[in-house]
Amino acid sequence: MDIRHYMAAADLVSLANASSGFLAVVMVSTGDLILAAKFMLLAVIFDSVDGWVARQTNRVDEHGFGKNMDSLSDVISFGVAPGMLLFAACQSYSIPYLNILVALLIVICGILRLSRFNVLADSSDVPGGDKFVGLPIPTTALILGSFYLSGMFRMDLALIIMAVVAVFMISTIEYPKFRGMILMVGGSILIIGTILPQNISSLIAYLPAKLLFIFTIIYVIIVPLMELYGRLHRSGPHVR
Repeated sequence: MDIRHYMAAADLVSLANASSGFLAVVMVSTGDLILAAKFMLLAVIFDSVDGWVARQTNRVDEHGFGKNMDSLSDVISFGVAPGMLLFAACQSYSIPYLNILVALLIVICGILRLSRFNVLADSSDVPGGDKFVGLPIPTTALILGSFYLSGMFRMDLALIIMAVVAVFMISTIEYPKFRGMILMVGGSILIIGTILPQNISSLIAYLPAKLLFIFTIIYVIIVPLMELYGRLHRSGPHVR
């Protein structure tokens, strides 16, 4: 069957996502880690837009082509690219091979998370449409990319944070989905501010990158803390 039979406008955006992820890997291989981080963040924008384009065009994806395109693109942009960036950025870390292990963990957990998402996508086992099971995989690019570009990057902290992020991706913690035009535009503005040319970013003290990093970290941490609090509250003693 002709590939054009399956393709839709949203798939072109997914290809832009994959292309950005691939270019991030290429930039890592050339030693330009700053540009690699920026391509990763650009991939996040494309990943956010493809679903919106699919809804606006009323796409009917009866073969699941778009879902698979999106997942395969995400593996490149939010699994392989962050893993490669972390590996390269932490090569001089004092514990040998720890950067490789955490980078590999990101890739493996990313593949597992996306595979589970595809299996549960049409299943009644998945929670309501306003929740993700496990941390969404674009978070890897948001956290690592913004951290590296924020001027606050530390190898030890990056390795710890990314190991936690990888484990949270395959957890059963239900993370809320944030939708809406205002949120999409606001997030895109932060990302665009972060990927501005470095001479412009430094003039504003890397503020967009710092804000993007802080907001994403809060999203990652606050949900499990609230879930833990809820469990402790429900299991606590019932005193009259």
